[in-house]
Amino acid sequence: MADLLDRFGDLIESSGLSEVSWQEPVMWIIGGTFVYLGIRRQIEPLLLVPIGFAVIMVNMPLGGLLDPAGEGSIPGLLFIFNEYGLRTELLPALIFLGLGAMTDFGPLIANPKTLLLGAAAQLGVFIAFLGAIALGFDLNEAASIGIIGGADGPTTIFTAASLQASDAVLGAAAISAYSYMALVPIIQPPIIRLLTSREERGITMRQLRPVSKTEKILFPVVAGVVIAFLVPKATPLMAMFMLGNLFMTSGVVERLRDSARNELMNIVTIFLGLGVGSTMVGATFLTVRVLSIYALGLIAFAFSTAGGVLFAKAMNLFLKEKINPLLGSAGVSAVPMAARVSQTMGMEANPKCHILMHAMGPNVGGVIGTVIAAAIFITMIG
Repeated sequence: MADLLDRFGDLIESSGLSEVSWQEPVMWIIGGTFVYLGIRRQIEPLLLVPIGFAVIMVNMPLGGLLDPAGEGSIPGLLFIFNEYGLRTELLPALIFLGLGAMTDFGPLIANPKTLLLGAAAQLGVFIAFLGAIALGFDLNEAASIGIIGGADGPTTIFTAASLQASDAVLGAAAISAYSYMALVPIIQPPIIRLLTSREERGITMRQLRPVSKTEKILFPVVAGVVIAFLVPKATPLMAMFMLGNLFMTSGVVERLRDSARNELMNIVTIFLGLGVGSTMVGATFLTVRVLSIYALGLIAFAFSTAGGVLFAKAMNLFLKEKINPLLGSAGVSAVPMAARVSQTMGMEANPKCHILMHAMGPNVGGVIGTVIAAAIFITMIG
């Protein structure tokens, strides 16, 4: 009997029960909340479900999912996704390949000045950067946090990885970016109503000019080359983004286009979710300093929305043909949610206000603007 009890005691000691602290149950709840939000509320389910499950599993004591490779041992499963996916910038670049294969640059080509709105909507990036520095984050971490203002998850991860931010900062910044992307329809309308009148939101715009196939083929090539020359650090993401778009516009590589936007995108999304979830270990994640990143991300997103709207109103002071200020709020990188919010609010103000295609110009421009902002940070700080 004594021997049996000893064996039972050994079994308990070899399990994770003896290693549980207060942080693990809290992280299990956080991971479960992500899974709930993804499934029940359908908030970014393609990412929150794998992220949430990874958070739960990585906080299982003695699970070894984050064990690094050592002599005579193999690395933990989630360590592989983290170290060779996120930290090598591979997964964000592949995500951009898929995004490019789904993006139509036609509205941006037809109305190039909307690229300025995408640039203006990066205001929150620099506001959050300064705020993070004021809270005591170092330059690398502050830059990683600032990029949340662009509402672009892959670029946020790319920046944090390039600047070698800690796992806790990378995870919190990525979750913030993806969360605020999903919450665009909730966050943006109050800010827009505060800054615009009903008459301004109801401004109608004439139909965009048709864009030829030649223009659509030339754009990713020319834009990719120009951006690579001007901001070399943006090349990894922009090269993949423009290549994916060339797959779509060329019309001769349908199999590659479909693979990039479907199979590859789905696989990489799973790996990305697992990699981000692996960064959220309770011991380093549950600190006031790390949790403050969520507040900074919200501030960044709010200022980015406001920056785009106010710049659109400023442009109207000089334009003969007025633009709807709602195009400015579409300048954040949340494609296509921000453009849809602009369309919805325009229709509420004026049933004849159809600006969805117009809003896609600054929306796509915002993606480019966020990548360029990230490249500037990496160049100056990295």
